[in-house]
Amino acid sequence: MFDPRKLADILTELHARRGYARVRTEESAEEAWREAVGEKLGPQTRVGPVKRGTLEVTVANSMVAQELQFQKQQILARLADLLPDEKIRDIRCKIGSVR
Repeated sequence: MFDPRKLADILTELHARRGYARVRTEESAEEAWREAVGEKLGPQTRVGPVKRGTLEVTVANSMVAQELQFQKQQILARLADLLPDEKIRDIRCKIGSVR
């Protein structure tokens, strides 16, 4: 016979197996990034993964990368408020396609 399981446990397992949690986390990171950098810089960037506390961001050009460097401390503080579980300590920019 089967042991009854809670629906929440089954859904959690399904999310983990299908990678839905990772997709949701990426969407949350994208939203937080857009809020942290604002309307001017947001469309010129594409947020990537967080690796060892460093958020990887693709930027449209070197001027955007430079502006992000100028605002880095404010952006990191805002991201810490918006994504406390990510523990982002640095931002690394690379130039590339943002769409």
